[in-house]
Amino acid sequence: MDGTGGLRYHASIPLYAGDEKLGVMNVASPDWRSLSSEDLQLLYTIGDLLSIAVERARLFARSTQLGAVEERNRLAREIHDTIAQGLTATTLQLESADALLDTDSSTERAREPLRRALSLTQSNLEEARRSVLDLRAAPLEGRSLSEALQALVNGWETETGVPVRFQAVNGSRPLPPRVEVALYRICQEALTNVARHAEARRVTVRLVATPEQVQLTIEDDGLGLDASDTAEDRYGLVGMNERARMLGGALDLSTSPGAGTRVRVTVPLEKP
Repeated sequence: MDGTGGLRYHASIPLYAGDEKLGVMNVASPDWRSLSSEDLQLLYTIGDLLSIAVERARLFARSTQLGAVEERNRLAREIHDTIAQGLTATTLQLESADALLDTDSSTERAREPLRRALSLTQSNLEEARRSVLDLRAAPLEGRSLSEALQALVNGWETETGVPVRFQAVNGSRPLPPRVEVALYRICQEALTNVARHAEARRVTVRLVATPEQVQLTIEDDGLGLDASDTAEDRYGLVGMNERARMLGGALDLSTSPGAGTRVRVTVPLEKP
C-alpha cells in the first residue's frame, strides 16, 4: 500500500461525447471491496451525466464566443452602411463645392454644398461615436467581465497605491458583449475620477449578476462633492450616463462633501 495514500482500490470510467474522448472519471476508496454489476452500471450512468454536463458547458462557451463574433460583424456592417456611406456623400458635396469655387468667382453657390457637407459630417460623427461605444474593449478578449475588472483594479491599485477591494457575485456568468464593454468602461472612468479628484484611502468595486439584471458599484471614502452643484459634464458623468442609458439601464450617483462617492450602474438583462 506504500505510495497510495491509503487507497486500496479504484475504478476508472471513460467519459465520451459521442465518439470524442473527454477524459476519465476515477473513483477510489481506502476499503477493500469488489464492484457488482449494479455498482459499475451506476458509475457508468454518472459518467454519462458528467459527459453531458461537460459537453453542454463547452457548447455554451462556444455559443458565447460566436455571439461576440456576430456582434462585431454586426458593428462592421453598421459602420459600412452608415458611416462609410455618409462620408462618401460628404466627399461628393465637398468636391461639388470645390468645383464651384474653381469656376465661379462668387462663393454663394458653393455655400449650399458646404452646408450639406457640414450637416453630413456632424451626423456621421454621432454615428461613429455610437458605434465606437459598442466596440468590445481589448481587455475583455478571452476574459469574463469579472476577470477583466479584477485585472483593471489590480493595475489601478498598483499605479495609485490606493487599496481596492473587488467583489463579484455570479461574476463568471457570460453577459452580452455590449453590456460587458459598457460596464468595463464605466468602471474605468469611475476609477480615473477617484484617482484625480477623490483623495480616497479605500475603494470598493462590486459586480453582481442575476438572471434579471447586472449591477456594478464603485465606492470610495474620499472627499466627495456636492451632487446638486455638480456640472453635468464633470467627472465623466455624461459618458457614463450615456453608456448606461444605451443599454436601457440607469446610473445613480450618491455623494456629499466629506462622505465619499458611490457610483452604481444597473442594467437589465434580457431573459434567454
